Amino acid sequence: MSLFDDNPLDPPEPNFDAQPSGSDALASPSPEPLPPPLGGDPISYAALTPLPKSNCYLPEDLRISWSWVHLLLFAIFGFISLIVVQFSLAIYFIPTSRQFANKEEFQQFVFSKPFFAIGSMVIWEASLILFLYVTVAVLPNAPFWRSLGWRKLDPPDPSVSRNPWVYLFSGCGLSIGVFLVTAQTKAPENAPIEELLKHRTTMFLFMAMAVVFAPLVEETLFRGYLFPLLARFSSALARSLGAECSTAIRRGGAASIVLTGVLFGLVHGYQLGWSRTLVLSLTIVGIIFTYVRARSGTVYASYLLHLGYNSTIALASIVGFIATKGFTHMPPGH
Repeated sequence: MSLFDDNPLDPPEPNFDAQPSGSDALASPSPEPLPPPLGGDPISYAALTPLPKSNCYLPEDLRISWSWVHLLLFAIFGFISLIVVQFSLAIYFIPTSRQFANKEEFQQFVFSKPFFAIGSMVIWEASLILFLYVTVAVLPNAPFWRSLGWRKLDPPDPSVSRNPWVYLFSGCGLSIGVFLVTAQTKAPENAPIEELLKHRTTMFLFMAMAVVFAPLVEETLFRGYLFPLLARFSSALARSLGAECSTAIRRGGAASIVLTGVLFGLVHGYQLGWSRTLVLSLTIVGIIFTYVRARSGTVYASYLLHLGYNSTIALASIVGFIATKGFTHMPPGH
């Protein structure tokens, strides 16, 4: 199944053409009652569920089928699966007779085993996508990727670019800008990203994962799964506090963009040794990614931005390695 596969066997989506377009239309009640959801179809049901107070509907790309209960189960699964994956690989790679004096010695050993250090990350992130696939796409014909925001690059706003190269090269430019700003900032010596620099094979595998695998997984999780849930909650909260429909959706969207970016930066905090400058820069990058996803209406746009960003980091690191005969500094990213 491709990321943009519109399965012809899928049940038809509700027709919202009768509603006026634009943000003002979101505040207007529907002139006709909307059709009931298809029996047993949670995605159609969520699409027809308005925010509090009258028919106030989120944009179509933010109508989701999951809730906070699903997020809690997802978090529990993520924690348990991380322990299982790392423990299983540790049994395989670490000799039973090997003793470690401290955390730093153990970290050095892990990064000296590239398939342990990088393989555990790939397997764990793949398990997260598998969990979503099993639990979100509960129907045989449910459009899994589309429900998680992977849509064709066709923004509803004509002022937003439809050219994929614009997003890819914008990501490259963003990476260069972040590198210039943080050029004098290094992660602490004991940070995982600094330890990676000491192991060439592990570092090359890490960069390959950051280009091939990380943008797909992280954009699906942050901009496809988490952002719509935060947007729905924030918009509903603003609506319940008395804001007009269009105002509630704008405020909720802005709040969820910032919050998603903050979570994106914090998730990478350990990797960067919790350097305030680097975590802050990556938080801003996450906010930009989410803003692009919100404006374009598709995760595909933020994915291209992320791909360009990480690819530039990888290319710059390879050039730096060749020029200095070793890695010396890694820009924040992943």
